[in-house]
Amino acid sequence: MTDLSNYRNIGIFAHVDAGKTTTTERILKLTGKIHKTGEVHEGEATTDFMDQERERGITIQSAATSCEWDGHRLNIIDTPGHVDFTIEVYRSLKVLDGGIGVFCGSGGVEPQSETNWRYANESEVARVIFVNKMDRMGADFYRVVQQIKDVLAANPLVITLPIGIEDDFSGVVDLLTRKAWVWDASGDPAAYEIQEPPADMADVIEEWREKLIETAVEQDDDVMEKYLEGEEPPIDDIKRCIRKGTIALDFFPTYCGSAFKNKGIQPVLNGVVDYLPNPTEVKPQPEVDMEGNETGEFAIVDVDKPLRALAFKIMDDRFGALTFIRIYSGKLEKGTTVLNTFTGKTERIGRIVEMHADSREELKGAQAGDIVAVLGMKNVQTGHTLCDEKHPATLEPMVFPDPVISIAVSPVDKGASEKLGIAIGKMIQEDPSFRVETDEDSGETILKGMGELHLDIKVDILKRTHGVEVTVGKPQVAYRETITQRIEDSYTHKKQTGGSGQFAKIDYTIEPGEPGSGFVYESKVTGGTVPREFWPAVEKGFKKNMEVGPLAGYPCLDFKVTLLDGGYHPVDSSAVAYELAAGAAYRQSMP
Repeated sequence: MTDLSNYRNIGIFAHVDAGKTTTTERILKLTGKIHKTGEVHEGEATTDFMDQERERGITIQSAATSCEWDGHRLNIIDTPGHVDFTIEVYRSLKVLDGGIGVFCGSGGVEPQSETNWRYANESEVARVIFVNKMDRMGADFYRVVQQIKDVLAANPLVITLPIGIEDDFSGVVDLLTRKAWVWDASGDPAAYEIQEPPADMADVIEEWREKLIETAVEQDDDVMEKYLEGEEPPIDDIKRCIRKGTIALDFFPTYCGSAFKNKGIQPVLNGVVDYLPNPTEVKPQPEVDMEGNETGEFAIVDVDKPLRALAFKIMDDRFGALTFIRIYSGKLEKGTTVLNTFTGKTERIGRIVEMHADSREELKGAQAGDIVAVLGMKNVQTGHTLCDEKHPATLEPMVFPDPVISIAVSPVDKGASEKLGIAIGKMIQEDPSFRVETDEDSGETILKGMGELHLDIKVDILKRTHGVEVTVGKPQVAYRETITQRIEDSYTHKKQTGGSGQFAKIDYTIEPGEPGSGFVYESKVTGGTVPREFWPAVEKGFKKNMEVGPLAGYPCLDFKVTLLDGGYHPVDSSAVAYELAAGAAYRQSMP
C-alpha cells in the first residue's frame, strides 16, 4: 500500500480554453502514464473521451486518472471550464485535497476562473497556480499575477519567472535555486538544460526571490528571526515554510510555462509534491445525522479506521454503471459488503477499478486516500455515503444548484417514449444538475439544465449514446428576481366587520441575502409585541408571496426578512391575520 504521505488528490481548474486539459496531457506524458500526447484542438486529448468533447474541444465532465511523480501517487481530476458544467467542478472539489489553478498568460483572470476560485475557497482547497500560454501573443506573467491579487484577492507566491515572452519564451527561472530551466525548440519536454539564468534578469530575479523568502519565513518564527538577523535560510527550511503557508491557504505557489510547447511543467509537478497537502493534512470530513446536522464526529483519514467513503459521480458507459468514490477512512475490498446510509441498504462490492479517462485497471482493493470506481452498484447516487455495516455513519452530502433553462422534447418515433424515459433516467443519475419533468397541460417532457450548451449536449447524448431521436422546442430561461438594497418598513392589517375582527401589525426589514441563500427569516421581537406563536405565520406570509416577484412576476430569492417589532390585539390577532399582514407587507415594500 502507498504511504498516505505520498498521496496527492488534485484537480485542475480554469476558465474554458486556458489550457487545463493540455496541461493534464503533459503531466501524463511526463509521468509515463501515456507515451503520446493528444491535442485538444485535434480531438485527441486523453481525458476528453466523450464524442462531444473531442468534437467541441472542451471538457464536459470531469475525468479521473492516476500517475506517479517523484515517488508520489497523483490522483488527478481534469474538470470543465465552461460555466454550464460548473457542477462538475463543484463535486470534484468536494473530494480533492489540492488543485492546480490554470490561468491564460494573455487572458488572465477570466469569469469562470473567478467562479472556480470561489468554489475552491469555500471548499478550503489548497492550490498552486500555473500561468499558462506564455508563448501566446499578448502574454504577460506579471500582469496576470497582479490580476490574481486584485480580482481574486489571493496572494500568489511567485516560484518561477519566465525567460523571454511570446515567441521568445524559452524556459523559466527557479527563484529558490536561482537556476534556469531552458528547453530547446523540439517540443520534447525532456529536452531541457538547467543552467545559469540570463545576466539581464539578475535584478528581477533577486527582487522576486526576496519577496518569496520574506513571505515564506513568516510561517516560522525561528526561521524568520534568523533571516532578519541576515542569515539566509536553507532551501529545505524555505520549502517547509512554503508548504505550511500553502496548506493554510495563506498564499499560492505560482509557476509559469507553456503546456502546449512542453515548457515549465516539471516545476509545477515538483510544486504539487512539495507544497500541496496529502490526505492526512486537510480538515477531516464531518459526519452528519439524517437531517444534515453535524454530529461532532469526523471521518479521520486512516487505513485502520472503519470505512467511510463518498460517492461523488455516477457514470454509465459501455461496460455498465460506474460509481466513483473517494475513500476517507478504512479499506474497500472486492467481495465485501458495505452499507449505504442514505438508503439503509447494503451493496456488495464487485469489481474495483482505477480509472484512466475511459480505460480502467482492475484492483483487488483500495484504501483511505484513494479515488476509485466500483462497477455494478445498484442503489447508489451522487452524494451517498458508503460505510462499514458495523460502524454506520453519514458524510456531509452534496447540494446542487437549481437549473436555469429548460427545453421541451418529444421522441420523433412516438413508440420510443419508453426508451426516452430510460435514457433520461440514466442521464439524471449521472448529472444531478440535469432535471426533468412532464408538463401537466401538454404532456411534453421538459429537460432542465444549467445553460443552452448543457442542454445541447444532453440532446446530443440522447441521440448518439441512447439512439433516441427527439424534436426540441425553444429554450425557456428560468428568470429569478431579487433585491439590491435594504428596506425598513411597517404594515398594519386591520379588518373590523362586527364581532371578532382581524388585527396584526409588523415592523420589519427586507435586505439582500447571500447568493444561493434563498429566503432567510429571523425574529428580533422582544417584550411580546408580537407573541412568539405568531412568528411562524409572519414567515409563512412572506415565503408564500416570494413566488411572485414585483418586477415581472418571476420567483424572488436570496433575501432576508427580519421581524423587528409590531402590534397585537388580544381578541382580533391570529395566525391568519399575521400571515395576511406579511403577504401585504411583501407587496408593499418590494421595489
